[in-house]
Amino acid sequence: MFEKKWLVIAGEEAGPKSNKMGGIWNVIDAEAVTLAALMSSKATKDEILPGIIIAGPYYPHSGTDWNKSLNRVTDMSGLETYNEDDEVSEAIKAMKSKGMEIISGVRYYKGIPIIYLMFKTNDFCRIMSEYAGRIMCLSDKVKAEAFSFLGLDSLKYENMANGHEYTHYLNLSYAISEFIRELVTIKAQRAKNFTDKAISEFVTSLMPSMHVYLHCHEFGVFYTLARLKKLGLSVNSLATYHATLPGRASGHKSLEKIRNNDSSWDPKVPENMARLESLSAYADVVTAVGESTRKEVKLFYGIDAIVVRNGIDDNGMSISLEKKKKCRGKIQTFLSENIQKIYGGIPIPPQRILPIFSISRIEIENKGYPDLLDALMLLDRMVKLQITAGQQDEDIRVICFIIAAHGPKSNVPDGFPINLPDEILLGEEIRLQKMIKERQLEPAQLITGRRHVSAVLYPQWVSSHDGGLNMNTDELMAGCIAGIFPSRYEPFLLTGLEAGKEATPSIVSKVCGFSDALASIKRLVMGMGGVIVVDNIDLPHNETIVDYALAMDYFLDTYIDDKVKYSLLCQEANLLAKEMNWIGPTKEYYELLTGVSLVKEEEENASE
Repeated sequence: MFEKKWLVIAGEEAGPKSNKMGGIWNVIDAEAVTLAALMSSKATKDEILPGIIIAGPYYPHSGTDWNKSLNRVTDMSGLETYNEDDEVSEAIKAMKSKGMEIISGVRYYKGIPIIYLMFKTNDFCRIMSEYAGRIMCLSDKVKAEAFSFLGLDSLKYENMANGHEYTHYLNLSYAISEFIRELVTIKAQRAKNFTDKAISEFVTSLMPSMHVYLHCHEFGVFYTLARLKKLGLSVNSLATYHATLPGRASGHKSLEKIRNNDSSWDPKVPENMARLESLSAYADVVTAVGESTRKEVKLFYGIDAIVVRNGIDDNGMSISLEKKKKCRGKIQTFLSENIQKIYGGIPIPPQRILPIFSISRIEIENKGYPDLLDALMLLDRMVKLQITAGQQDEDIRVICFIIAAHGPKSNVPDGFPINLPDEILLGEEIRLQKMIKERQLEPAQLITGRRHVSAVLYPQWVSSHDGGLNMNTDELMAGCIAGIFPSRYEPFLLTGLEAGKEATPSIVSKVCGFSDALASIKRLVMGMGGVIVVDNIDLPHNETIVDYALAMDYFLDTYIDDKVKYSLLCQEANLLAKEMNWIGPTKEYYELLTGVSLVKEEEENASE
């Protein structure tokens, strides 16, 4: 008897390419690609390598996404057609015979195939099926079975405000688990084709047994784990939390809940989604991307998890000083020209403008924007004192982009975001802009001389055609002197690593999930390094604000006065990003799922 193995990485995203990318999809893609690279380098001692499958939803056209405002459309045009005559194709056909459609494709990375299976679930209400002797639509069957298995009260959950989303997750998880069921039971299904027992046993002895390793990212597919367990199928499973719903709802107050062992949920926690999230308990192993998230999983769900951090794609990690210089020049020229055009006065010399940035979701308290704005006010006082003392030129200006938006905008005016009329702002964007103006940090104050430090709200999804700087995220990060991420609630913070990838130093809060990793990174600069951690957990609030301002001042002063030292800070930030690539987490995930260690080629050679 021999085996065939399949490693399925599942998540709720729009597939290999859509008009809404990022987040969990990047994690899934990085895990698959890194695993393929390790397999290609023969880094595994496993005699039978598993095939790699990525499973997610399929949105064939505008309006099929559960969230109509996201308007996601799946594009698989970059993939080759998957037409292998194998067990995966057989399972796909079995699914089709039940009315469930799977759109498949494949790409090859370093010679290793990565199979994409995108499940179309928006038509489950039109597919007829049978459950408990009754004919009903497939969507109703999914809900009835979920109630029977786990007591999931879909009659209640689907009538909540987010009921459409809940139903989508349930259907998607059902479809993925049903495909896996078809895959692992193929041998038994084939045996039924022979009426003669001896022939059946002989033929099936020549068939491979299917073994599946399942890695589910986030609660949208956790029902997959529970259903497979309830069906009694032997599948090695792992559930990964990138955050928890109760933690997100409590936000910056979640740390206080952890300290006080307060497991109560904030009223804003969506009950139906949290119920799905709690189903991670059915996984063989549960992981969290950071220590705070691990503590939340234990506090809110009573589930023990281990920490497997996130990582970053290490392609293009080399430092390009020419890119940084070019991007910085473009930002400085843009700011100088548009501030003068919109507000008049004497133009600010472009080279005297020092741009920094912060980028995240528009969650004002969770992302620490009030702390950032207060720190910018303090930085303004520090710069003025340095000018008065003759330590800085009087035409120095510091501009901090705060990049946070509810979604992409197509109606931005000329000069955006320096020209930022109130009528194009939405929701929390309006509130954040008001906070900037209340502190008199808007760029108009740079012309009057009241401020030498300004905050510029950038309420747009940054891209090469965003109507503002028209720069991709990597270019904007590369062009800024530093990044600052003062989050009060942050499960991991990949954007800090993205900045490091572009060799841009950054300031992060202690609450960020990857801050502990800094202790293991070799320092190139004594004292304050290329990534500065500010304690926003144990220090009094006022001291935290001061530390943010001092850290920004340190990077700015070093950039102006000591280019050699600033270059070392950039290298150190880049080194951190290199150290925190996806190889380590992927190896951990693989070993947890399969029990087989992955060894990098250089480690293998060193041991011989």
